Amino acid sequence: MTALLGVEPPAASLTLDHADGDALREVASGLLTVAGGRVDDPAWQAEAGRRSHDLPVSLRRALAGFRRDPGLSGVFLLSGLPVDELSLPATPAVSGSVQRVASVPSAMQALVTHLLGYPVAFRPEKTGALVQDVVPVPGSEEFQGNEGSVLLALHTENAFHDHRPDYVLLLCLRADHDRVASLRTASVRQALAVLAEDVCEALRRNDFITEPPPSFASGPRAVEPLRHAVLSGAPEDPDLVVDFAATTSCSARGTEAMGELQRCLAGQALAHRLVPGDLAIVDNRVTVHGRSAFTPRYDGQDRWLQRTFAVQNLRRSRGYRPDDGYVLA
Repeated sequence: MTALLGVEPPAASLTLDHADGDALREVASGLLTVAGGRVDDPAWQAEAGRRSHDLPVSLRRALAGFRRDPGLSGVFLLSGLPVDELSLPATPAVSGSVQRVASVPSAMQALVTHLLGYPVAFRPEKTGALVQDVVPVPGSEEFQGNEGSVLLALHTENAFHDHRPDYVLLLCLRADHDRVASLRTASVRQALAVLAEDVCEALRRNDFITEPPPSFASGPRAVEPLRHAVLSGAPEDPDLVVDFAATTSCSARGTEAMGELQRCLAGQALAHRLVPGDLAIVDNRVTVHGRSAFTPRYDGQDRWLQRTFAVQNLRRSRGYRPDDGYVLA
């Protein structure tokens, strides 16, 4: 499932056996009629949170370990989810596509999301849906976001936002026709050993500004972009916040340092060619992600991922979430 480009060890992973896959599907199926099957309903999400404790021990144990320590790569690859590609509808091909009504795949993804923390979404992006489609859209090929099909630059998800997700979850429902599209990931933990100290020092300064991604263009900005550091926290194990398509530096040294970081991350990136039933979990605090280019055909059988976000500390964003819901306004 995973091709490595020059680094070891590979991402942490778990392949569900048939018994555990069946158990996951059974729990997910029980959610289809909860709250009328409305995924965004707080009652549906609350029940999903409760039922996540009924998932197989192997899965709960593995994700508990990943929550504590995301490892060198900052990625967890879960495979063997029971996704029946033949029973899927046509891949959506419209801007803003989301999943409002529960299906077995969306319910399975929601359950896993709750094992990592709490689901969140952002009102200006895809109208705040908690389960979102990542699909190519005609006319958006050059889009630096979830609707494009050109090379997607490595980025921290919603790097501009103070309450960005801790985890990004991407479930593959359908691969691209040519099986060439890959999720690309690179961790600051991989890069730190080869970055010069003066580069790290420059990246720790509040000399950087990140603009909201194009996917937020459909609504007002959640916040105005603020100056921030690219690296923060413990010098020996920092957090990373950058979007190489949207982050700029206020200083010449910062621009040079960000270029060094980009070259280092790109050179050590991992490529994950997801197939139906693969769920990739990216720790958004230490790992950036992107996508290789591919050629969509817009024939209803194009690449289709479903995306969710999770945070460990929901209380921290309370001032942004009306009625203590899961959507940041």
